[in-house]
Amino acid sequence: MKKEIIKNKILRNSIFVFFLMAFSFSSYAQEDKNLIYHPDADAKKELASALVTAKTEKKNVVLMVGGNWCRWCKMFEKFKTENAKVDSTLKKDFVFLHINYSKENKNEALLATLDFPQRFGFPVFLILDKEGKRLHTQNSAYLEEGEGYSEERTIDFLHQWNVEALDPENYIGK
Repeated sequence: MKKEIIKNKILRNSIFVFFLMAFSFSSYAQEDKNLIYHPDADAKKELASALVTAKTEKKNVVLMVGGNWCRWCKMFEKFKTENAKVDSTLKKDFVFLHINYSKENKNEALLATLDFPQRFGFPVFLILDKEGKRLHTQNSAYLEEGEGYSEERTIDFLHQWNVEALDPENYIGK
């Protein structure tokens, strides 16, 4: 009888530990899925891949530099995802890439080649052409409105820096 009680306790404890571990792993997976920035990512390699895509699709690149610690970075990510106009403009005209800046990985070597955009605060947006040449650095404060981002300012910013807007053929002789 005593052995059976002990077996039942062990079984109950094992089941409890199993569910606890399963819950912990699912919480971890959920948390990881919600990360915007990945400190362990190879930003130079990701940028090289984004530039290949930009060349193929004839687009410019938008880099959003920041970190998972940045409230305004998270707000912009939610804004761009939930705002259909902003989302479609980004997808139509740009290749979008997050560049991590955190205590784990500041990507200082890459940011040095882009003239130290972190001086503007976070998030900071950079527009690169398909060759990787920095065309513009945008302080995100100019896109903000109240406690969020302005659709009108963001769309205007994106329209000013897409490939079509930068094509001299659209202005010569007109």
